[in-house]
Amino acid sequence: MVSELESNIEQLKEKHFLIIGAGKSGLSAAELLEQFGMQFSIFEGKPNQTEGELRLQYPFLLEAPIFLGELPFDSIVRTDIAVLSPGVPLDSPVARQLQEQGVVIWGEIELAYVLSKGQGVIAAITGTNGKTTTTALLGEIMAQAYEDVRVVGNIGNPYTKAASSITQDTGVALELSSFQLETTISFHPKVSAILNITPDHLDRHHTMEAYTLTKEAVVKNQTKDDVCVLNYEDGQLRKFAEEIKPKVFFFSSKRELSRGIYLSGNEILLANGEARKLAEAFGEQPNHHSSGTESFLSNGTASNKTEPISICRTEELLLLGTHNYENVMAAVAIAIALGIPRPAIRRALLAFRGVAHRIEYVGEYEGVRYYNDSKGTNPEAAICAIRAMNRPTLLIGGGYDKAADFTDWVKAFGETVKELILLGSTKEKIAETAKQNGFSEDKIHFAGSMEDAVRLCKEKAKEGEAVLLSPACASWGMFANYEERGDCFKELVREF
Repeated sequence: MVSELESNIEQLKEKHFLIIGAGKSGLSAAELLEQFGMQFSIFEGKPNQTEGELRLQYPFLLEAPIFLGELPFDSIVRTDIAVLSPGVPLDSPVARQLQEQGVVIWGEIELAYVLSKGQGVIAAITGTNGKTTTTALLGEIMAQAYEDVRVVGNIGNPYTKAASSITQDTGVALELSSFQLETTISFHPKVSAILNITPDHLDRHHTMEAYTLTKEAVVKNQTKDDVCVLNYEDGQLRKFAEEIKPKVFFFSSKRELSRGIYLSGNEILLANGEARKLAEAFGEQPNHHSSGTESFLSNGTASNKTEPISICRTEELLLLGTHNYENVMAAVAIAIALGIPRPAIRRALLAFRGVAHRIEYVGEYEGVRYYNDSKGTNPEAAICAIRAMNRPTLLIGGGYDKAADFTDWVKAFGETVKELILLGSTKEKIAETAKQNGFSEDKIHFAGSMEDAVRLCKEKAKEGEAVLLSPACASWGMFANYEERGDCFKELVREF
């Protein structure tokens, strides 16, 4: 029997698509449409390339109409479906024009889902914070159980880039932003997760209510046969759990749960309750993706015992900080819902180094652990990294001066930061702030380059300590971006 989505694909070949935005997302959408032989044109309101340059660089645009700067009205009238890039708001002038003409509005996620025929075992992750780490970790866990895994979406790899090669056996770890969720229609993940909801992107969504509803849209097509993973410590999500169709799997970093996964001291535990009911609720039976291995609740634990099941101890992880332990719990909850066995989950957890430049574990040398948090480009972000450290720490900070106040950052040092190595144009300003807030002057060191900073740390760090690059500043003036800065740090550390 031909599925509804397969039938739709044939019908879509009679439609004309208009892609709004010629960035990574829009270009990936165009390439996917070209692969399927669909009719499309592309519009970019703020072009940084000419039409000729675009056609030369992207052969799949050779025969497509390209509109730069202005979108002719007759092209809007001819459009059946517009594919909005995530950066284009639904209330933007061009989107309003399209809607006024009755044009159907999709986003890249909807396009990828429809043209992949809804195939793949899809786990969709959203939330204000932690999405990228959780998605990356889930991808590593899925790779232990699926032969083919795609880690896509807001993480930087467009879903449309993978859509044409996804099969029913493909594991899909999909990070979704609120921008992407507001243009989904039929998208239906097997497992969804909302990690947290705090104020963000209100310039785009205008109200907290609208932002929250957009995040919650990840479950709108889920059924009672699906699972939604939610953070128990988010009051809005606890309330939301009572309103939705899919089964709810909670995680908590602050309290013991009778059903779900939680952090207790230095251990992440799965509340066993009645294991048989858990297995029934979350599909924890071996499936064809598990290669015949035992399910998570097996290994002698699938009984009526009520003792919680240990996932891991936090000191076994290379990730640091409660926020990361929440990410771990969310990824594990998703994996359990997908029926991935416990040994596979543990292997991935214990090997995961984190997302590049976000408290990323670099390595251990002579008993000293090195972490790269180059993405800590402001004091608020860098405070999170300091709070995550569980060893006496030598901190490398400083960089471009964005007129930030470093007082709160310095106050967060507490007993954790034992030496401060500073570089960049803010080094004197930070040093003065540190001294004013009681940090010992003889523990402050200036470095002329990242190489000097790493060498100083190597000389001063003792076994059992850590070195953390979390600059609290932008990289400009010394590096092109925070990625280049972090890569430089990692290369220098690995030269030991």
